[in-house]
Amino acid sequence: SAKDMKHRLGFLLQKSDSCDYSSSQGKKEKMSSSQRVSQEEVRKWADSLENLIHHDRGLAAFRAFLKSEYSEENIEFWVSCEDYKKTKSPAKLSPKARKIYDEFISVQATKEVNLDSCTREKTSHNILEPTLSCFDEAQRKIFTLMEKDSYRRFLKSPYYLDLVSPPGASCGPENCKKSHTHTLDCNSNIISQCA
Repeated sequence: SAKDMKHRLGFLLQKSDSCDYSSSQGKKEKMSSSQRVSQEEVRKWADSLENLIHHDRGLAAFRAFLKSEYSEENIEFWVSCEDYKKTKSPAKLSPKARKIYDEFISVQATKEVNLDSCTREKTSHNILEPTLSCFDEAQRKIFTLMEKDSYRRFLKSPYYLDLVSPPGASCGPENCKKSHTHTLDCNSNIISQCA
């Protein structure tokens, strides 16, 4: 269920760096920093959708939120396009492009994304001779759609709010900044005021 997924995601985000470390110092630092997400990093996710989806844990949280709304096809399409742009072999472009098109853009697509007819038609034409940029316009449109709609709801959802203020964090004076005239309410100013 969505609630179970949220709890699992919360656990992953709180997970400490208890992995086996390589003897290489560089790898050790990389692994250590990848095992946890700082509150500062989580707060950056509220700055832009780009910050959110370019962070592995942010992407996972956003994807879980979209799944709870039964609208994960947009982020799946965006991720598929990002993966497609990393294709090195020209021989793999055509089959990968066809797979993305069939899954997300065609009229019978199993996870059809909401594109206007002009963008859909242009993308259909682009995949006849696929390049690394053949999905760029469609991907941009879906990004904008997510940014204006689901991203804003995500920032108000428990999927985000529970991460920016983890369970057990108190809103006492030691955790919140005070104004000169009164103590700020942590709940209403959680992102900007809680340490």
